[in-house]
Amino acid sequence: MTLTREKIQNEILRIFSEEFEIENPGLDDNLREVHEFDSIDAIELLGEIETLLDSELTHDEKRQAMDIRTINQICDYVESMAQAHS
Repeated sequence: MTLTREKIQNEILRIFSEEFEIENPGLDDNLREVHEFDSIDAIELLGEIETLLDSELTHDEKRQAMDIRTINQICDYVESMAQAHS
């Protein structure tokens, strides 16, 4: 399956709704400040991203995700990981 930006964004928003009960977050909201998204949530999100990519992320790839704060940044990250793993 080709992951377009739109598909990635829709999946990320679905994950936030279903897994974290965060409905309609602003794409540029600071998730930590606005939605109290913490490091435990981030680890869970990385697991969801691995499922979405159907590929395991390396330790370095996971470390790259640690500075992500917004949905747009998550989408950028998933897009780059999808290209790296294809």
